[in-house]
Formats: sequence, C-alpha cells, structure tokens
Amino acid sequence: MILSKKTLEKLRELINEETEYRSGPKLVEFFNNLGTNDSYGQGFPSRWKYTDDKLSKINGTPELDKCIRNVLAPVNFIGNFQKLDEHIRDFNQYLTFDKWKVLRNQAELTFQKLDKVEINEEIQGKNSENEFLRREFKDIDVSHLGLEGAVSDVLRHRIKEMEKCFSAESSLAVILLAGSTLEGILLGLAIKYPRQFNTSNASPKDGTGKVKQFHDWNLSAFIDVAREIGLIQHDTQKFSHSLRDFRNYIHPFEQMSSGFKPREHTAKICLQVLKAAIYEIGENINKIRT
Repeated sequence: MILSKKTLEKLRELINEETEYRSGPKLVEFFNNLGTNDSYGQGFPSRWKYTDDKLSKINGTPELDKCIRNVLAPVNFIGNFQKLDEHIRDFNQYLTFDKWKVLRNQAELTFQKLDKVEINEEIQGKNSENEFLRREFKDIDVSHLGLEGAVSDVLRHRIKEMEKCFSAESSLAVILLAGSTLEGILLGLAIKYPRQFNTSNASPKDGTGKVKQFHDWNLSAFIDVAREIGLIQHDTQKFSHSLRDFRNYIHPFEQMSSGFKPREHTAKICLQVLKAAIYEIGENINKIRT
C-alpha cells in the first residue's frame, strides 16, 4: 500500500512513542527487522527524522505492511488488547483517506482495501472522549514533576481549589484554573529544561526562524512541544487543545460573542486533561532529564 504523508506521520508516532517509547537503538533494531542494516552511533539523526526517512523508503513496498503489523502486533498487548484496539481505531482514521483499513481478528491483523473514504466523525469523537474520561489516575502529585518547591505548593493549592469548584458546580472557574495551571506547569518545565524545549521541531519561531523566548510562547506551543518530546500522549495533547480553546473565554466579550455556556461536562474534561498531563509528565520526565 502507498500511504500519504499525513498517515506516515501518524505511523511514525505509533512507532516512536504511542505503542511504546523507542530510543535510537530500539528504532534501529525495529527497522533492521524489516531488512535494513543500520547501526546506532555518533551522528545518528533525531529519532523523528530517522523514522520519517525509513518510512519514506519502504512506502509502497511489502515492508510497509510488515512494519504496520509489527508495531500493532497483538502479542505486544497481552493483557491490554483494549489499548491495541484504540491504536487501530485511531490509525484507521488516517488510513481511510488512503482507502485502507486495519482489521483485527483475534491475533491476526489484515488490511482491507476501501472503495471510498469512510468517516463516522460523531461516533469516533464521542468514543474517544468517553475513553479519555474513563481513565483513572491513582497518584496525581505535582512533586513528581521536579519543579521548584514554591511552584509545586501553588500548583497543589490550585488543584484543590479546582476540585472544590467542580463540587460546587462552578464550571467556568474549573475551566479557567485548569488552563492556567497547565500552562504554568509547562512553562516551569521549559525553564528547567530549556534545551529540550528549544530544540523541539514544534518550538515556535519568530520571523527570522529563531526560537521565541518562553514568555512569548502560547499554551498551544507548550502543548505541542510537550507531546513531541514525549511528555504527554496523543490523546492528552488533543484534549489539551480543547482546554486551551475553552480557557480563552476568560475574556467576557469572547464568551459573549461565541455564546459559550460552561457546563459540568466541559469542566470535567478540562479537569481530566490536567490530571492526565500531570500523571503522564510524572511518568515520562526521565526522558528529558538526560
């Protein structure tokens, strides 16, 4: 099969981050299993560039089919086939524009050629949202993020405040606090790990191509960089952008012109986004500490 650039980008995310985090040596091993003979050492390109180059070379060959089967191999998801099916469903949203579809029958993966692009936006979006809201986080502790003690104290207080606001059905307060708290966390991490944030492909640039100072970054940029350097997952990135949009209603005239009316459901999503981000950053922070 021949896949579009957008679908290959999604496949790269599945290989590099989403199914498991693959370091440079792991990526070399992954693609060597597809017939290449690379070695990892000095001068190795970024993980993203290496994967992009490899996928570009095998696009339209039988090795691409094997690549997809390997990254979505059911044997790698024993005990968590629900997660595998989420990956397949998410990937199929891209594949459909190439008129292909991945199907799983027990431990067997097959490819179906489509006659037309199949989109069921409402069902897919609703399922994705429900799955995100069902996630449970046992240990949400900002101290795991490694930020300064005074900052962690402020963040801890804000989270307690948000939970009180949610219980009191103060939805707008939850939305605004969640957005500003997420931005505070990501700014704090950027200040502590400037090299990792500044060298990300997603870092915002000025007119001369120079990376902007952190105080000129918006929440959208912080979210995308956090995703690229492996701090948060794809679904958290997606719903974080929804939180960012809602947070813009801190301006009364913006809320009035849009007719936005904060609901408990919206507040629940925003609070879940913040919890997911804190949990995932705590789990992945060691990736950028080296």
